[in-house]
Amino acid sequence: MTSPEPRPPAPARPSDPASFQEMWRDLAPLGRDPGSGGYRRYAWTAADTDCRAWFRAQAEDRGLTYEVDRNGNQWAWLGDPLAGDAVVTGSHLDSVPDGGAFDGPLGVVSSFAALDELRRRGARFTKPLAISNFGDEEGARFGLACVGSRLAAGRLTAAQAHELRDGDGIPLPKAMEAAGYDPATLGPDPERLARIGAFVELHVEQGRALDLSGDPVGIASAIWPHGRWRFDFHGEANHAGTTRLADRRDPMLTYAETVLAARREAELAGALATFGKVSVEPNGVNAIPSLVRGWLDSRAADQSALDTVVAAIEAAAREAADRTGIDVQVVRESFTPVVEFEHALRDELARILGDRPGTGHPGAGRRGIPVLGTGAGHDAGILSGSIPTAMLFVRNPTGVSHSPAESATEDDCAAGVLALADVLEGLACP
Repeated sequence: MTSPEPRPPAPARPSDPASFQEMWRDLAPLGRDPGSGGYRRYAWTAADTDCRAWFRAQAEDRGLTYEVDRNGNQWAWLGDPLAGDAVVTGSHLDSVPDGGAFDGPLGVVSSFAALDELRRRGARFTKPLAISNFGDEEGARFGLACVGSRLAAGRLTAAQAHELRDGDGIPLPKAMEAAGYDPATLGPDPERLARIGAFVELHVEQGRALDLSGDPVGIASAIWPHGRWRFDFHGEANHAGTTRLADRRDPMLTYAETVLAARREAELAGALATFGKVSVEPNGVNAIPSLVRGWLDSRAADQSALDTVVAAIEAAAREAADRTGIDVQVVRESFTPVVEFEHALRDELARILGDRPGTGHPGAGRRGIPVLGTGAGHDAGILSGSIPTAMLFVRNPTGVSHSPAESATEDDCAAGVLALADVLEGLACP
């Protein structure tokens, strides 16, 4: 079951598919903030609509069968979508606030470019191939990551999705309706997932492992367990200019101690912990806050380390709150356990990329291709519980991500396209 999708008028495009560079140039201005230089492609906004129109145009330029599923995820099919055992690639086009250009879009643009490469080679497909754009992967608007893939995989129910609200209190269903989609169709999509034999997501690396190893492309081994916790610190609003320091119940101080504790405990546990979002009430320069709400993002290589660091941060928050007369509440808003990508598919990617010299990508060769873990979540991780999934990473020379400084060189992007083309040929053209 699909939802109708609006398509705003678009400028005429050439009949031949665009090259990687042309696609990148077309996509680059969409949702870009002129002040920060970063991207604000939030789910079900005008920028998101523009990105979706771009995806549809790319699909139709290539004569692919285009559709949008019941959860707003976009699909472009080569071959019969109902045939089964399909090979799917793709990623997402939305962004974090003022995010970089590569996180998500590199995977989508590379997917179309890889298909163009395979057609240039004269590849004969024995399985259906699809390119996907999963909606609201970053969770920037509604506070939950991977909404589109979570819904499809049954990891998020329709009722739970209907309760999601953005910072202005707008429910997800109303946002979908405003963008021209029907929220009544939201829900699990097991029939579609059952027709997929493998999903391979290419993504810019969000770290420096490949830069340090000197490799342009790598294979993902696993995604670290990670989650988001909301810390609510309740104090007492009062006048900043008349209230004695000794008489204050200032939740900002308790929050600040908790932020410092997060860094300390993460270092001790060998994990990662970040308070990257905060809201304050009443949020006045001359007012002692009544409420400080902070969101913790924590990740670790294994579940034990993650449990240790989060428990220690919560204990530090409660200890500080007891000393200062603050009430603290902690709510886990999302959690994803460790994701081990299917070993057979991961090994097949390594075989394809290690045993096929002559295709031109620098990642192939005698030394083999590096396999690395990541602390970042992805749609491939969500889908791994339902279908075989794997990931390719493209080198990020600085390791900076979720920032306008995020980057990858043209040569490394080209290496990623060729590696993805090799993988898709090996999987869909055996």
